[in-house]
Amino acid sequence: MNDFVTFCRNVFIPVTNVCRNRCGYCTFRRDPVDPGAKLMKIEEIVPILEKGKKAGCTEVLFTFGEYAEEVPAYREWLQELGYPSTIDYICELCRIAINKGLLPHTNAGVLNYSELEQLKSLNASMGLMLETTADIVAHEGSPGKTPSKRLKTIRYAGELNIPFTTGILVGIGETLDDRINSLLAIAELHEEYEHIQEVIIQNFTPKPDTLMSDMPSPSEEEMMQAILIAREILPNDVAIQVAPNLIDPYTLIQCGASDLGGISPTTIDWINPESEWPDVSELVEMLQEVGLKERLPIYPQYIKKEWYSDTLKELIDDLSDNEGYRKI
Repeated sequence: MNDFVTFCRNVFIPVTNVCRNRCGYCTFRRDPVDPGAKLMKIEEIVPILEKGKKAGCTEVLFTFGEYAEEVPAYREWLQELGYPSTIDYICELCRIAINKGLLPHTNAGVLNYSELEQLKSLNASMGLMLETTADIVAHEGSPGKTPSKRLKTIRYAGELNIPFTTGILVGIGETLDDRINSLLAIAELHEEYEHIQEVIIQNFTPKPDTLMSDMPSPSEEEMMQAILIAREILPNDVAIQVAPNLIDPYTLIQCGASDLGGISPTTIDWINPESEWPDVSELVEMLQEVGLKERLPIYPQYIKKEWYSDTLKELIDDLSDNEGYRKI
């Protein structure tokens, strides 16, 4: 078991919840005509950034529905804001966040090489959940969840030297062999490009009014097994992350988990809004004798290798200590 685990203090901004995918377990997605459908404006986002910075956050997580431009009404919203694409808009939001003293981490779904390249200089790290390499019922009607497309995005990130987060979702209809194959695919990409900084092993949680509302969550034993297998398959320099607002992390840390992900003191988990973030004092209590260390959205080894742009250098230097963790 590790002597300490890491976490990052972040602010979570769901730029839009319009999405081309229709996953069987998702409550985040909206059609433009649905109540709660949105494309956040800059004047809404800036106060959230400022509040997060004041609360000691170092990361801003920008997340949004995948290729919402395929939805005509969304394209009209974007044009009204004056941007030709969501990626152009996110780039502007990243610049604003950097000027406010926060390091962007963008999770945008499937992206092509040029889109990743456009975002690279403005992001300390980026992410895309692989979820599974299996074709499952939960992903029917979701073109962006085709495993080969997601693996291609992760590969492109490796070619561009982008510190990257990916992961698997446990309990969405995949088998044990599927989990193993997914982890092997991630390990293979990291062995080629050395860019996977963390792999999330996330437990499915059923939500009302979804196609999978009656499906059970994976048991603690299943999660322990998934962590043990992940630690055996993944290279040692890849952290294994679990979500402390979805599952008690202590037993999973004993199995090899070493990171608790982004924890926000100011914003909710927009993907799992029913599950509150623990605060840092609660995390310390959960961990018992295990230490807790704060990191940035870019892991220490990638700070040392300078896998970041000149645009981010001054801010990373200001926020990181000599070891590459959060400066106290």
